[in-house]
Amino acid sequence: MAGWLKAGWQEFLLTADCDVWLLTEVNETVELPGYDMHRGKARMAARRSWAAVFSRASLTALPDPHVASAAAVVDGITYCSSILPWRDSGGEPTWPGAEPKPNMHSGRAKYAVDMLLHELPRHDLVWGGDWNHAISGEERTGSKGGRAYVLAAVEELDLQVPTSELPHRLKGLLSIDHIAVPRHWSVGDAHRRDAQGLSDHDCYVVEVGVSTP
Repeated sequence: MAGWLKAGWQEFLLTADCDVWLLTEVNETVELPGYDMHRGKARMAARRSWAAVFSRASLTALPDPHVASAAAVVDGITYCSSILPWRDSGGEPTWPGAEPKPNMHSGRAKYAVDMLLHELPRHDLVWGGDWNHAISGEERTGSKGGRAYVLAAVEELDLQVPTSELPHRLKGLLSIDHIAVPRHWSVGDAHRRDAQGLSDHDCYVVEVGVSTP
């Protein structure tokens, strides 16, 4: 959400008709009618949380698995919204782990992903948010090394990423915002909704069929 509260943001989310939202850069005053909400404790800026989970059904908040993430359980499924480090994100205290140049970003990405892997369950998990990495193709925001760590985490968590081939707002690039769901779930429609004027990122919606392995 980029911390913004532009006119029309609430209608934009409500008309998408999603059961769960994984939001990032969330203004502290944001509320969504008909949704339960959990924000991560840390602030990325004044009056702005790194991440939040919104759900139509009641949710149970979990401890933040990383300073830039928020997690909650809804109907037995863990939902985690994360921001991962971008190329110019800086270092400590939020993004430690930098490796020597030219791989500084890759080390920060590995550190953040390793923290998440330590906390996130290996079943009934939906993980998404602003990963700051394309899953394939040109990498302009993150790094190829960081992407490798993200892909390895997706594999370890036994997830699939229906947003991997969806477009970025910038022509010719693929999305850096993602939603990953269990590999055995069926995926229907996955699409981008243009949020120009409401955020510096667009909105990504995935329809799934929840099933057991």
